[in-house]
Amino acid sequence: QVQLVESGGGLMQPGGSLRLSCGASGNMGSRYTVGWYRQAPGKQRELVAYIISSGERSYADPVKGRFTIGRDNVNNTVWLQMNSLKPEDTAIYYCNAGGIGYDVWGQGTQVTVSA
Repeated sequence: QVQLVESGGGLMQPGGSLRLSCGASGNMGSRYTVGWYRQAPGKQRELVAYIISSGERSYADPVKGRFTIGRDNVNNTVWLQMNSLKPEDTAIYYCNAGGIGYDVWGQGTQVTVSA
């Protein structure tokens, strides 16, 4: 059974950087997609970025050029490097992994961007 645990959230000033990590336990298989989502207060959860097992990556328009998604296959981790943070990036960030026979979410990590 695949389980996910996020880490790396916190409070950061505008223009700063944070790096989120999503650690996966269990067998994800050879074909999977891992995505980072976020949900701000009063708003719907939205996709931020995803990476496919092939290595293909995609980003939502609001974060293009500022966020980078990557993976560490040795440690079974997908990370999200967030640079040039803006107050509108404030949200709970969730990791999601989907593959054959599973679709799981992490517990979320709070990111607050404020002066």
